[in-house]
Amino acid sequence: MTFKAFMKENGYDVVTTFWEDFSAADIYGVPAVTDTFNRAFEEWKGNHIYLTELVLVLNHKIWQHHESSPALAKEYDELWRKADSYAVENLQGSELEYFYDVTD
Repeated sequence: MTFKAFMKENGYDVVTTFWEDFSAADIYGVPAVTDTFNRAFEEWKGNHIYLTELVLVLNHKIWQHHESSPALAKEYDELWRKADSYAVENLQGSELEYFYDVTD
């Protein structure tokens, strides 16, 4: 099942290309994943919907790679922790509620 199909099945409509962006970066390894994250995070951390989806994608990427590529899984875990912490510490009110509702 694809990421979009999985999310749709769980009531969420994907709004970004983050999954595709990180899937392309996976081919080139940890440095490409880190670069992709840095660009996406800096560009979209101010948009609670995009930030929420970034956190979702990073979490799914951890699980995608946890057996096949421990180095990628470890990097995704570190990036997920950074993005998740940022969201929890910076989002407020209805934006934080949205984040918790979607990522729960």
